[in-house]
Order: sequence, then structure tokens, then C-alpha cells
Amino acid sequence: MSKPPIRFVFRGQLAEASAEEPTRSVLQWLREDTRACGSKEGCAEGDCGACAVIVAELDEDVPPPTRALRLAGLALRPVNACIRFLPTLHGKALLTIEDLAAPDGTLHPAQRALVDHHGSQCGFCTPGFAVSLALCHERHAEAGTRPTRGELADELAGNLCRCTGYRPILDAGEAMGGTPGPRLALEGMADQLRALRAEQAPLSVPGFEAPRTLAALASARAARPGATLLAGATDIGLWVNKQFKPLPDLIYLGDVAELRRITESASILRIGAAVTLEDGWAALVARWPALAEMARRFAGPPVRHAGTLVGNLANGSPIGDTAPVLIALGASLTLRRGDATRDMPLQDFYLDYMKNQLAPGEFVEAVAVPLTTTTDPGWHVQAHKLSKRFDCDISAVSAGFALRLEGERIAEARLAFGGMAAIVKRAAGAEAALVGQAWTEATLRAAQHALASDFAPLTDLRASAAYRGQAAAALLERLWWSTRPVDPLPEAALRVFA
Repeated sequence: MSKPPIRFVFRGQLAEASAEEPTRSVLQWLREDTRACGSKEGCAEGDCGACAVIVAELDEDVPPPTRALRLAGLALRPVNACIRFLPTLHGKALLTIEDLAAPDGTLHPAQRALVDHHGSQCGFCTPGFAVSLALCHERHAEAGTRPTRGELADELAGNLCRCTGYRPILDAGEAMGGTPGPRLALEGMADQLRALRAEQAPLSVPGFEAPRTLAALASARAARPGATLLAGATDIGLWVNKQFKPLPDLIYLGDVAELRRITESASILRIGAAVTLEDGWAALVARWPALAEMARRFAGPPVRHAGTLVGNLANGSPIGDTAPVLIALGASLTLRRGDATRDMPLQDFYLDYMKNQLAPGEFVEAVAVPLTTTTDPGWHVQAHKLSKRFDCDISAVSAGFALRLEGERIAEARLAFGGMAAIVKRAAGAEAALVGQAWTEATLRAAQHALASDFAPLTDLRASAAYRGQAAAALLERLWWSTRPVDPLPEAALRVFA
């Protein structure tokens, strides 16, 4: 029996692709099968953005709130084609650099502005920049606004120019709002996707299954506990491209409607396992504005629109930036196996390097974040990331802090660090040195001293053990300067970019 094909909308038509290799990338299919060679392979790990494309799905399939661009009945997101597995396009639409210009060759305003402002140097990275700028243009055209230079820098954080041509690229971004040209050709695409969904079942082929309901996912996971759970492939894609690791059995979470929801009660913010990093971090920032810079520096837009917040937690990397923040906020995970669920504090989920508490056949359904630190008085929340470059870099040290003051006394403290041990963990000794004490410089010094017993960090390519220890102590000092009861420094005084 032949395998059903992967079916999606491409170039305005229904496209079919073989599902024989479930880990084949969208970029490979584009360049090798369709000869659409505008999208380039630079890093093959989602860092450079030369392969940036747009994935569109039906607007009604993307529950609010979301940072996806809602346009013409669609929800559009930038993603990296090099680490996007082809079967995850099933039932969606794909737009590439070749789709920006009109059929008569008239350039999209983003392309025209790049030409006019000499934004293409060697040209290798230009398709990715053009795709990212085109989405930015569409978002602002709908809103009747123009992006600032700072907003453009954030929009392009996932695009790397090796010719260091950022100045003319940013010039082009500022100018494209006043540049004539066609909008993205999206007319009729939503109807095509509705028709496609009505006539095709969820994709299920040997080696790849994409359930659409939570019950179907739980059943598939219980039946195949050794299968790899796939969400955005922002980590798993590197297993294939860099480690050449075979993944014979994949279960895809991205089409499970229940896992794509963000819900809020009076006391809990709940983020489903298929909610993207972009949407999950936006929900956190809406409740804790102090997390905005951490969210902005977490990878670049194509990675944040593909990867999931819960995936970053389940991955268990000791340098993952989400876990320290959510541990400090007191988050817990909902774990599911079949019809049974159990809740576990996030801080207890990690056992050792890349080892966790999941039982065979179990998966993370959602993360629940208490809103206590937003409703109870006296709480101060901070998140910090130290890395070799500002944008799109892996942390040497990251931290999440939640501190509750009663007058000048510390009533509660949660200090969680990444990059300091084999797992993300709380600084128990430093916390003990703080709780119950007056928030003075002497108390700060005692907590800094206790950090040496809490952690014994390693030296690697990102930082030395000595640097990590000094940096963790310095972050505690930053916390004190900004929250001390007498004359605290304003937030702007603690940032390079105020």
C-alpha cells in the first residue's frame, strides 16, 4: 500500500510531496525537488535566517492570543526552512522569496527598498532578509504604521548578514513603508486550505504521525513510548542536520488543537505544549513586563515562531532560558499518560543532565504559571541573560528572580539559574541567606557568598567557571540595586539599551 502524500498549498496550487523521509527538510524539498533555489542554506541549524520562509494556516486554527500575522483569513509566521520537517506542512501553505514579487515581476516593497538602498551585499542572505522584511511590511501596512529602526532590528534578529551590511538593510526597512509595490498574494488561499482540510485526514505514515486531538496524541504516545515527540524542530532539527541522528518514529504535536491554547483563570496562566515561543513569551510579558528583554533576546523570530515554550522546558537543557524564569515564578507542569494527568513543580522535573521525571508513554501537556507575583504586593520579578552577543545567542548564564519584600525584610525568595549546573536549579543556600533578613548590602554579600556552595559551574566554550560564578554574583547585586528599600535604581539604569 502506498503512503499518502504530504499535501499543502504552494505557488497558489495544491502541491504533493513524498512522505518517505519524515525528517526531510522543507529547504531540501524546495531546492532539490522544485528547483526553487532562492532560499539558501547557510548554517543548517536555524541561526542565520538565509532559508527564511513563511508558513500560513487558517486563522481560525490559531487561537488567540497570538503574534502570528492575521491576514486574509490566514495566520502567517516566519520559520527556518532548513530545520522545518516537510510533513509538518501538511494542510498548510508555504510562501518563499519567489512569492514576494507580482507575476509581472513588480517587486514587493521590501525587495524594492533593498535594491534602492543597496541592502544586498554578496546577496546570499538577502532572500531571508527580504522575507522577514516583507512580513514586517505587511504587519505595519495593515496597522497603518511604520516600524522604527529598533523594531526593525528586533524583527531581523534571526537574520545574519556576514557582509555586516546591516545599516543599508535597516535603511531599506525604514523606507519600504513609502515604497510602492504589490502586497503578498494571499487571495483565495484560505478557501484552498479549508477545502484541503475537508478532504484529507491527519497525516499518518510509517515513521510520522500528526494527531489532531489530545486524546489521539495520548493514545499514540502510550502505544509508542519510544517515539520522539516533535513540535517546532528547533532542537530536533539539529539532531538530524548536525548529528545525523536517525529518528525512525515521530509524533507531531503541532496540529493538536487543545495544546495550542493559552488560558487564564484568576490565579493561573496556562500555556499548552504546542504554543509557540513567540506566543508563550508574549503571554508572560503581558503579565510580567520585566521579562520583555529576555523574551526579545530569546533566539530570533523564525525560531520563536516555530519552537514551543513547553518544548524548551521539556528539552531540559541546563542553558535553556525559559526554565529559570518559570521556576522563579513557581510554575508547574501537567504531565499526561493516556487519560491520567499529574502536576509537578517545574523545579522538581529535572533529575540530571538531560534527564527528567517523565514516565514511559508520558508527555508534558502544559505549563501552569501562578499569577501570585502579579497580584500579591511586594513581589519583584527579574530575568537576566548573559551571552557573547545581544541577539540570538546561547546564554553563558541566565537567571530568573522572584523576591517578595515586607517593608525592608525579605519574606520570600526564589533564585533560579541556568548555565551554572547540569540542570537549571534554584540557589538554595543564597535563598536561605536572604529570607527573613533585612534587604541590606550585608545580606546581599551573604547571599553572594552562599552561591559558591550552591553551584560548581563548568568551563566550556561559552564561559569559564570563574566567570560564571562572578556573573551569578553580579546578577544578585543587580537585583539588590534595583529592589533595595532605600533609593532603588530605576530599571533603565541597569540596561545597556534603556
